[in-house]
Amino acid sequence: MMRRFLSQRRQKKTPSLITQRLQQRNDPALVLTTSLQQNMETFKTVLGSPHDLLLRSFTIGNTNHSCAVIAIDGLANCDMLDTQVLGQIQLMISTASKVVPTEPDEIVRMLYEEVLTVVEISKATDLTKVLEGILSGDTAIFVDGATEVIIVDSKGWKTRAIEEPVSEGLVRGPRDGFTESIRDNTVHIRRRIKDPNLRFEGSIIGRRSRTDVIIAYIENIVDPELLNEVRRRISTIDVDEIEESGFIEQWIEDDFLSPFPQIHNTERPDKVSGALFQGRIAILVDGTPMVLILPVTIGLLLHSPEDYYERWIVGSLARLLRYLAAFLAVYSPAFYIALVTFHPGLIPSDLAFSIAATRDGVPFPAFVEAIMMVTTMELLQEAGLRLPKPIGQTVGIVGGLVIGDAAVSAGIVSPVMVIVVALTAIASFAIPSYHLAIAFRMIRFFAMFMAAIFGIYGVVLSFIAIMIHLSNLTSIGYPYLAPLAPHMPRDWKDMILRAPVTFLRTRPDALHTKDENRMSTGGS
Repeated sequence: MMRRFLSQRRQKKTPSLITQRLQQRNDPALVLTTSLQQNMETFKTVLGSPHDLLLRSFTIGNTNHSCAVIAIDGLANCDMLDTQVLGQIQLMISTASKVVPTEPDEIVRMLYEEVLTVVEISKATDLTKVLEGILSGDTAIFVDGATEVIIVDSKGWKTRAIEEPVSEGLVRGPRDGFTESIRDNTVHIRRRIKDPNLRFEGSIIGRRSRTDVIIAYIENIVDPELLNEVRRRISTIDVDEIEESGFIEQWIEDDFLSPFPQIHNTERPDKVSGALFQGRIAILVDGTPMVLILPVTIGLLLHSPEDYYERWIVGSLARLLRYLAAFLAVYSPAFYIALVTFHPGLIPSDLAFSIAATRDGVPFPAFVEAIMMVTTMELLQEAGLRLPKPIGQTVGIVGGLVIGDAAVSAGIVSPVMVIVVALTAIASFAIPSYHLAIAFRMIRFFAMFMAAIFGIYGVVLSFIAIMIHLSNLTSIGYPYLAPLAPHMPRDWKDMILRAPVTFLRTRPDALHTKDENRMSTGGS
């Protein structure tokens, strides 16, 4: 019922605020006309005469035809405007052999076809298109009396230099990462995929922000049904602003109540290109280095690009360690609570006596003890993340040591509990996907509550409940536990263990790709 309501609500599309205002035809100041003076007043009215508005008026040749150039300082490349726009126009005026026409529309034609040397250039007759171009960093050229406006691509705002991704470090692999410029990010992908079937579909989302969004895919590989579904979901987005790719992720995901991420985000170009080769889709959003990959499986979230750069034995061992880390990150405190509270007979005698001796004098039961320590560890992780980098790691490490030692010395918790919590924290750090690690941290508390109530049976029941949820979970309609559920044995070669690359001849069956073979020899 809730999903049906949200679907109906999302399908009510609302035009941009610029379009809404320009539809008020009773206001003549908001209509693009052939009068240069009136058009300038219109832009000042709509934009509010901002201090960063660049407006340069001049005349062309002996015709004394008035012209104007409008751009936004900081968004447009002023050097490019000086040399390739204004410089070329002035050169035309100073050239004696160049005959300047007298009709305004002919002047626009001459500027468009003969004078301006810019690669990306277009014409517009709609005020909405001109405004969106100027607010995106383009430059508009007006000629008094002309019915068309020339829009020159002059984007030139400053961007962050290419750096190594902070959240996804590798020992062996590329060191470049995405930036906040969507055009730079498409270049990263094209450098790695020189296939002419690579497609970038652009759209603008956000009634106020007017954010550029690009859907990237390889046409002769991707499943057409998947592509159409992604297009449909993105077309339903109706918000004022898209500040980050997380807005789109939360809008198009299948189940917003699930703690597990159903869309993967990354700032590594090699991971995105690898996903496109598999038949997946990437979504790029201007203003953020985080690119979305969909659909995903829980196995993909536990994989790392380095698994394919190292030999298959090393990659398989690393994957096994990550799956073990995922289990320990969720169930280590739960097993400790269940064994100490309900099933001490399952612990070897010497170890049981040692644990009992360390717990002598602890005033809290194992569950309260675990809750306090796990919560403290979560606070330290969050504090270390928010603090400045030079002191963030120091506070996390020193804080954990000091608090743990002080808690043991004060008799509040046992030393074994500190070891269990430290092992849990280290295991959560070994998970490549930060958002999947957060999901494991959330369900860890559910497993602890179940263990405190039912013991080992509660741990098993919590595992069954999580598996049932994951079996029903989908990512853009594709099964989250594939290739385990549904059963797809051919894809097991790249699930928990990573077979040698010569055995990885096909793309994942769950993606229903047009071209299943990754190698010309085919096979399975």
